[in-house]
Amino acid sequence: MLKIAASRLNELFDAIAEKQTLYIPVDREPNTAEYKKYESGMTMSSALNTVRSAKDFFFPQTENLAEFKVEGKSIEVKDIRQENEDFVVFGVRACDARSFSILDKVFLSEPVDSFYKNRRDHGTIVTMACTKPAETCFCTVFGIDPTVPEGDVSVFSDGENYFFLDRTEKGTEFVKSVENFLEEGDAAKLAQVQEQARSVIKKLPLAGLSTDSFGGDKLNEHFNSEKWAELSEACIGCGTCTFVCPTCQCYDIRDFDTGHGIKRFRCWDSCMYSDFTKMAHGNPRTSQLERFRQRFMHKLVYFPANNDGEFGCVGCGRCLAKCPISMNIVKVMKALEVK
Repeated sequence: MLKIAASRLNELFDAIAEKQTLYIPVDREPNTAEYKKYESGMTMSSALNTVRSAKDFFFPQTENLAEFKVEGKSIEVKDIRQENEDFVVFGVRACDARSFSILDKVFLSEPVDSFYKNRRDHGTIVTMACTKPAETCFCTVFGIDPTVPEGDVSVFSDGENYFFLDRTEKGTEFVKSVENFLEEGDAAKLAQVQEQARSVIKKLPLAGLSTDSFGGDKLNEHFNSEKWAELSEACIGCGTCTFVCPTCQCYDIRDFDTGHGIKRFRCWDSCMYSDFTKMAHGNPRTSQLERFRQRFMHKLVYFPANNDGEFGCVGCGRCLAKCPISMNIVKVMKALEVK
């Protein structure tokens, strides 16, 4: 295992940024962070997670899809897709890293989303192991080990050094590109840090949460539950939970008349909105109860039913922290749990 002293981390960032675009989490305000393009001298945030996930790099909130030039009855379609430059996202946490496997199942299944695939092909994910998880974390419920995150390269810190472990072919190429800055390291102390983190994780408030009551074979049991009325009663349909979620993948496509032609773009949408998937006859889910139920049934029942049991949640805890009425997937799971 290779390492670099924490005091030299910015030297490494400078070297990476000379070859390709680098993004790191930086402090936005106390205890919150956001990803920004690295510039020399920037300090990587020590916050546990970013306000919005790394999903943005592969499935951005808005993106142009095509342009149309209309002259009389003649329509010219302009393909605006461009090959992305290689880029690195450094410091992705284990929960967000797992979200990519969920998004891949959606966007890389036939028909493949070429916009998403282009970014995935050019992006290198460097993950950061967690040593101080928050009380809102519950990724282990979904089989994620935050002390050994997935990704192209996994990075571990013992406070004094950063250790690098390449996990994919792309990750091996990345480590080779910066190996002049790395040296052999003894991971014995790191293993001790990992065990300390795991002992903390076991004591977190949500560590005992279980998925046993959910999955693809529980559709009728949960869909018809009388508890949805009470759970959804206070929901204001703001969609905050869907916009901070690293696994939500719903979007809308619109055409915009620029006066010189038409631009087609897509933007994130939310199943919590009254006009979501609005069809000619209207929205098939006309009440907030139905829309509220849709969100959590998809995460806990519909998605695992179609994806070999994998749940559509990674336990990042963002919805726990951001919901204005303090309603979240954990409360739903506890309320619907079969005793």
